[in-house]
Amino acid sequence: MSPKLYNWFLFVILSFVWGSSFILMKEGLKVLTPYEVAAMRMLSAGVILLPFALKGFREIQRKDIGLLIITGLLGSFIPAILFCVAETEIDSALAGMLNALTPLFVITVGAVFFKSAIQWKKLLGVCIGFAGMLLLFFAKAGSSGSSNLLFGLFILFATFCYGLNVNLINRYLKHVSSMNIAAVAFVSLIIPATIVLVAAGFLQHNFTDAAFIRAAGASALLGIFGTAAASILFYMLMKRAGPLFSSMVTYGIPFVAVMWGLLANERITILQLVGLLIILIGVYQANRQ
Repeated sequence: MSPKLYNWFLFVILSFVWGSSFILMKEGLKVLTPYEVAAMRMLSAGVILLPFALKGFREIQRKDIGLLIITGLLGSFIPAILFCVAETEIDSALAGMLNALTPLFVITVGAVFFKSAIQWKKLLGVCIGFAGMLLLFFAKAGSSGSSNLLFGLFILFATFCYGLNVNLINRYLKHVSSMNIAAVAFVSLIIPATIVLVAAGFLQHNFTDAAFIRAAGASALLGIFGTAAASILFYMLMKRAGPLFSSMVTYGIPFVAVMWGLLANERITILQLVGLLIILIGVYQANRQ
């Protein structure tokens, strides 16, 4: 398989895995609180990567450990909580659509905080993408008349964290392997995730209840595949193809999320799909050579 074809293979796999994450969150939230789902997700990812982290801690430089912990917080822990809180009030499909703003935050965060050059066509793409986001908000408000749409702002902050994380890795951690980035970052989250899980009342659940088992299982799958495995693949793709191409995996994620949303009988309007299309046009314009 050629290097370019292999990059696209990783792209498709990541789109499906991350696109399926939103419906798994929704399943977990049927019984668990947002904090329990997010903490269970991080704990599962950390435990599954623990054997790799033992090797990783020996290989990485001591000066990089602090930054890897920050990467775990910005790229996973904080967004995981924000997405779960948001999905208590908005559909998983809409969450997947708003997640498509990630590449635009990669550009804007890079320009504002890392002094990356930004051309006029990239700025135009960012403006188009945010226009699509506003249409998504308008479409949702028009269909439900609910003020709960403000929970979408949690997702905006989560995508900002993703943009910041991608720029940090690309600027300061290029010399660290993809496996070591993921393993050390997630293992460092085991203790805080456990504290959040216990504080949120996880141990008070009936562990033999079928609904609880489904919710906990969905949250664990979210951590093992949607976080641990997907993060390794993402860091691999970012090192192979660069931060912009890797962040463009959000082209595929919304469509997978919409597919699962339709299967779960979530209401998706034409106006929402138009808003998603405008966001993706903005992402394309921002990344066009």
